[in-house]
Amino acid sequence: MTPPTPAAALAWAQALGLARLDAQVLLLHALGRSPSDRAWLLAHDRDPLPAACLAHFAALCRRRAAGEPVAYLTGVKEFYGLPLAIDARVLDPRPDTEVLVDWALEVLAGRAAPRVLDLGTGSGAIALALQHQRPDAQVLAVDASADALAVAQANARRLALPVQFMQSHWLEGVRGSFDLIVANPPYIAADDPHLPALRHEPLGALVSGAQGLDDLRRIVADAPRHLAPSGWLLLEHGWNQAAAVRQLLHAQGLAQVQSRRDLGGHERCSGAQQPA
Repeated sequence: MTPPTPAAALAWAQALGLARLDAQVLLLHALGRSPSDRAWLLAHDRDPLPAACLAHFAALCRRRAAGEPVAYLTGVKEFYGLPLAIDARVLDPRPDTEVLVDWALEVLAGRAAPRVLDLGTGSGAIALALQHQRPDAQVLAVDASADALAVAQANARRLALPVQFMQSHWLEGVRGSFDLIVANPPYIAADDPHLPALRHEPLGALVSGAQGLDDLRRIVADAPRHLAPSGWLLLEHGWNQAAAVRQLLHAQGLAQVQSRRDLGGHERCSGAQQPA
């Protein structure tokens, strides 16, 4: 029998229901190659695959078909150009969250040595991206989960980025004021029909009350006391929550209330500025 090839393995994975990109990343992982080395697969699509590699790939594909994120299967996810170690203790960072980082960098432009607070840091994705882009920033990242902080701290050490970390439930233990407070909190409603598809990710980092707004309300209520004059609060939220979040921001007397759209055109982030 002819040994299976990368082309045959990818065709099998797609027949199983995997997206082609997911299948390519998993095959490269099984081969011990970089996830960015997709050109290698094209150049070697007729090469025979070792039996051990094929078995590993098949097992990964079955787990992916059952809904497990690719980042958990490979242990790594690129976010804002940084390779982050990821596992089931933290959310799989989404590309749409890079929109929040873009906005954060905009509001930090022109501020020397800005003080930045990342609430609910998870893997550290946002905090580390901001620290990497703004080496002069003083970045503090907090999370209520000790497990999440362990993942984030390991990423910071590996990337040699001097983010400071603290265990806290939102702003409870935080002291001082910041030029920017940024957060990607849980924002999914408890009865959201899409939750079963996210069953592999930590529920506490996803769900926030009946409407998905509990944590957003808490952050918006507490953050103004920790914003420096002209400081910004930027929040990621659900695709249909922008109007509700803008209302919360207005109610706190913040200025420049606005929203930004994600890669799919939905209003995914909202923010506002502390009056000077």
